[in-house]
Amino acid sequence: MKKQTRSILHELNSMIVERDRKHVMESRATNVIESAINLINEMHKHYDTETAGDLERRLINSIRSQDSRKFVRGIRRVNENKCASGK
Repeated sequence: MKKQTRSILHELNSMIVERDRKHVMESRATNVIESAINLINEMHKHYDTETAGDLERRLINSIRSQDSRKFVRGIRRVNENKCASGK
């Protein structure tokens, strides 16, 4: 009986861990998506349409290719051009 009780408790604990893991993943995904949406909205608010579109594409491509440097290069280039033109 004791072994069976431990088995049931073990099963219950594993269900809780699995549910928590799914909840954490769902929560993180929601946070990342909301942050990306906010960032895209900020880009469109602060840059012209062409530049914002380019940065948006770079952001999406960076996520797709798992390489943040693509977006960083683009935003640095835009900011350097902005400083050079005196805006």
